[in-house]
Amino acid sequence: MILSSEHKAIREVARQFARTEIEPNVRSWEASGGPPKSLYQSMASVGLMGMTIDPVYGGSGLDFVSYAVAMEEIAAVDGGISNMMSANNSPVALGIATHGNSDQKERFLPKLCSAEWLGSFHLTEPHTGSDASSISTRAIRDGNEYVIDGHKAFITAGSTSDIAMIVAVTDPEANKPGISVFVTPTDNPGYQVLNTERKLGHKTNDLCQVRFDSMRVPATDLLGTEGRGLSIALGGLSLGRIATAAQAVGGARQALQLSRDYASQRETFGKPIIKHQNIAFTLAEMATEVEVARQMYLHAAALQDAGSDSATAASMAKLFASEMAERVASKAIQIHGGAGFLEDHLVEKIFRDVRVYQIYEGTSEVQKMVISRNLDSLEL
Repeated sequence: MILSSEHKAIREVARQFARTEIEPNVRSWEASGGPPKSLYQSMASVGLMGMTIDPVYGGSGLDFVSYAVAMEEIAAVDGGISNMMSANNSPVALGIATHGNSDQKERFLPKLCSAEWLGSFHLTEPHTGSDASSISTRAIRDGNEYVIDGHKAFITAGSTSDIAMIVAVTDPEANKPGISVFVTPTDNPGYQVLNTERKLGHKTNDLCQVRFDSMRVPATDLLGTEGRGLSIALGGLSLGRIATAAQAVGGARQALQLSRDYASQRETFGKPIIKHQNIAFTLAEMATEVEVARQMYLHAAALQDAGSDSATAASMAKLFASEMAERVASKAIQIHGGAGFLEDHLVEKIFRDVRVYQIYEGTSEVQKMVISRNLDSLEL
């Protein structure tokens, strides 16, 4: 896919923001646990926190390709911050825009798009990750309220978000159709952060375990109709896979660029190591894989924008891009040699950040399941 002039302009806005506002601070923000909330408000001021949302609600009104190319740019500088951007844009804001009523859109979208409020998505539980239909969090109707009880795990922005999109069982007898989604503020006394995890990468955001302890939410916070939650959640995951592929490309691209620059400066046997065929060929392989992955996520995003089924293409893009990113980041460390193992160089951080892309938004194994089930629909 060849980007339009508009897409290139959006990419440049995101690239310049990432380089001037995020890149100089990534090490200090890693150490402190994340940037100030004002960073996300600055991101919102250039249109990055509600990119596909109608301008009526404060969004940028852009297509999904625009969102994906911007995601690549932010992720190239920091994976954790890009993941906060991802959660806020989709599934939270986009889910409300797609399935919410007019009151919910007016209440939540302007504050999400301005980053006055940040969103978090509560699907995964300690006993179930990829099998979304097996969640046990319950939401029981009580008059004009629902009472939510349950335990969620691996929740990005669990302690820093202002709005929670919660997936819960409302009718345990109905099996999969008995799952619903709620969008509700986190300043509820029943919303309890149990733990903020210590993790390998993405140290610039919080990853939490959250308990809902008899958490009362008004029935008006039900997103869509009762029993439609699984389709809402899985639809958000499919779009999230395109964004994850873009994140993976961003990290891999940055590792490639740093490796090229280092190989041009580092000398052995009287010449820059990039002049050695083995290093040059390794860089060529890395560049090829990065570009293939980029075209895959752009294709999936273009299908989404065209109103076509993007689910299989999204799974393909995520599968290839996430595994490619680990390979490229590993080769980047190898090119740097011992220096790549040190915090003096960013390739070690990239290696840590990209590893999770094979896990969240559906593991590589789940992507293979999705793809294999749709082989007959592909033009083989």
